[in-house]
Amino acid sequence: MRLPFTVLAIIVMLTSAARAELPAATATTVNQALSSGKPTLIDFGLRTCPVCKKMAPYLESLSNDYRGRANILFIDVRSDQATAQKFRVQMLPAQIFINHQGKEVQRHTGFMGKEDLIKGLKSAGLK
Repeated sequence: MRLPFTVLAIIVMLTSAARAELPAATATTVNQALSSGKPTLIDFGLRTCPVCKKMAPYLESLSNDYRGRANILFIDVRSDQATAQKFRVQMLPAQIFINHQGKEVQRHTGFMGKEDLIKGLKSAGLK
């Protein structure tokens, strides 16, 4: 009887470890992205937020798909409140799209699917 529970526990641990998740960006990372001349998406959220967790695989995928062409960043507001305040983030999750000149072109609060994230990046100048 113990073996099925052990197997189940291992499966749960492996599947939770496989969940896609961007590393949290720092203020330095944000500044580098904004001065890179590339469109940037900054997603503000919490690692414990269910909606943020649902978006994490999309952000990870976009980060890989557009590496070198766009910056995809995640800010965990629990650990970096200063950056959230700098960008006047009031609700979570919040996505801010910034063009190659470092100017905000679009802002959204709440869940965004992958296609909408791509549209936002295109509005910020992704080619």
